[in-house]
Amino acid sequence: MLITLEETAALIKEGKILHIAADERLLEKLPTGKWIGGTTPYFISEDGGILTKDKLFVNEIDFAEEVRIRVYGKYNIFQIVEECYDNGLTMLILPYGSDVAVNYAKTAPEVEELLMHPTIGWVSGFDLNEAAEAKVYDGSTGKSYPDRAVAMYIKLPEGKTAMINIVNIFEDDKTDPVILFPENTLSVTDCQVNGQQVNFAEYIQKKSVDTQMPLVADHNGVYINTSIKAIENGRVELYAPVFRGIEYRFATRVTDYAEEFRRRIQGASAVSPVFSCNCILNYLFGNLEGRKTPPYAGPVTFGEVAYQLLNQTLVYCEIS
Repeated sequence: MLITLEETAALIKEGKILHIAADERLLEKLPTGKWIGGTTPYFISEDGGILTKDKLFVNEIDFAEEVRIRVYGKYNIFQIVEECYDNGLTMLILPYGSDVAVNYAKTAPEVEELLMHPTIGWVSGFDLNEAAEAKVYDGSTGKSYPDRAVAMYIKLPEGKTAMINIVNIFEDDKTDPVILFPENTLSVTDCQVNGQQVNFAEYIQKKSVDTQMPLVADHNGVYINTSIKAIENGRVELYAPVFRGIEYRFATRVTDYAEEFRRRIQGASAVSPVFSCNCILNYLFGNLEGRKTPPYAGPVTFGEVAYQLLNQTLVYCEIS
């Protein structure tokens, strides 16, 4: 729900357990309590997509038996698999561009224990029209961090389970050549296309690839996107890493991004998600300002976490 600073502060003072997303200037004014937060001025509200610095998006975690909050850096981020509840849900927020976010992005798919512990979250961001810094907040202390991740461990009642899902409008183009990368990286120079080594930037330019369409790979039956951030000086910068040994293709072109996104949402099975977030690229390319995506409402993010880091997806969690 998108509410005022005063309403949010009142919930915190009542002892409610909260996840909060908002502009930094609002998060800085909140009292300490049982909450975690991250910066973004973009949201999908119940009334549609909106950019606002006057309200906060708040999820009340009213299904928790108990919670604990921890802060992690680059080198100990994967303690999250050791400190979570046996029957629980981990909510994780990472600041965009930070070393901890980069390390998580590159390493998470190789941490098998993550798949045994439901982990959902997002990458905090900022107004794209301003020079700003992404931050996360540990509400229990009131401290903010541009270079740390914050996790809320949520203990679920006996018999309850957290189910994490994604909505992805993209599929790989089976007629497109297979692309392989030599390492796990966010910055690519060379790759192999149908077994031939090529400069990836030159390949994209010669092929006239629409970079609104991500690279797509099949990870055990689930399509995972890797979005193009920029092409500069013969290098391709990515929003999420590519991985060595994984076969990639560019996505099949989506001619009406907004309509395809609407169709996929209608086809998803969520009834009452307790948390959802949507990628800033979907917000921009899908023209989601003013558009509703029921039953999904939440922060618009600079990356989504459903166990690993994702791009151009909607991520959500239900408790059943």
